[in-house]
Amino acid sequence: MMKKLKTQVGIIGAGPAGLTLAHWLRKHGIHSIILENRSREYVEGRVRAGLLEQNTVDIIKDLGLADRLLKEGQEHHGVYFSFDGQRIRVPFGELTGGRNITIYGQQKVVRDLTSAWLESGGELYFEAPAVGIRDFHTDKPIIDFEYQGEQGIIECDFVAACDGFHGIGRKTLPENSYNTFTRTYPFSWLGILAHVAPSTDELIYSYHERGFALHSLRSHKISRLYIQVDNDAHIEDWPDDRIWDELAIRLGTEGWELQRGPIFEKGITPMRSFMIDRLQSGRLFLAGDAAHIVPPTGGKGLNLAIADVKHLVDGLVEFYQKNSTLGLDHYSEIALKRIWRAQDFSNFMTRLFHKQDEHGSFQYRLQKAKFDYIRMSRAYATTIAENYVGLGFEAFGLTSAI
Repeated sequence: MMKKLKTQVGIIGAGPAGLTLAHWLRKHGIHSIILENRSREYVEGRVRAGLLEQNTVDIIKDLGLADRLLKEGQEHHGVYFSFDGQRIRVPFGELTGGRNITIYGQQKVVRDLTSAWLESGGELYFEAPAVGIRDFHTDKPIIDFEYQGEQGIIECDFVAACDGFHGIGRKTLPENSYNTFTRTYPFSWLGILAHVAPSTDELIYSYHERGFALHSLRSHKISRLYIQVDNDAHIEDWPDDRIWDELAIRLGTEGWELQRGPIFEKGITPMRSFMIDRLQSGRLFLAGDAAHIVPPTGGKGLNLAIADVKHLVDGLVEFYQKNSTLGLDHYSEIALKRIWRAQDFSNFMTRLFHKQDEHGSFQYRLQKAKFDYIRMSRAYATTIAENYVGLGFEAFGLTSAI
């Protein structure tokens, strides 16, 4: 028997973008239903980003969903940059008028938003893959999906595809309706999670002649660290001791010591940029990784997805409250301003700290000159700080988030 559902906004994907969109729409009295391809255990357990921009934190707080975030999140007021063993600090709040970042794992964000949605009676179907999106050039689009061995449909006014790079949303857009931009970097990240207290109070980005390293963190007891490896690297070639030794070398500065502990997760992530230049067709809209991917160096992935949601909510609220499609018509144009800014900053951070050529080469000396300029120039440091913590929506000529 076919399951037939009806809503105003059909949302595909129960990651940060889809869940935030659902909560935000409900705040404005707009009904939505969420479909998620994976199980709840998988979605809430996958380890992804852990850096929240000021905008993202403010949105979660304004939605009334930040109880655990405020208790467990670690607000950072700066970041450390190291180059050839010389370390400097870029103070965020001091340079941006009090804007900072918060370290709080993406899986925790997803758990918080999922629990709040389900406990309040929101409709969310796990292990319910969307298999088709049709009639999205009419005013009654339909999502075809599967659930518990049965076929189902969602009749809706709009479809929001927040379903990631491999999802059905982008694949459904008309083939010639957008341009694609890609860049694959000639290196990857080997990342670990370890049961050890962080050896730093704030993130450390480090250039070393052996390659890039990053000391991040997830809590007071768990550290997240990365090293640059070749694209053809294999995880079995990196036993725990080798990883720790390499991290100690690349992150090392005089008077500082890296603490070691049991590694409980490790993996290799390719570095790439991807985006399309139109995020909509008819009443189908894309948000998050469905439309763009940035290298993780700038910490923009999750935050860019939440910014997409802000623009989509603005357009949908305008439609339902004022019967105007102006915001929805210009959704791509508005979102792309921040997407290109994030792509540029992510590329800048990636090129600054990764070894791209021989130590001492022309490329190396350009990287060193940039690092020295950050150290010398408050204006340059401010540019980096305001991009890192996330430019306010007003910088793009928009109103505040909520």
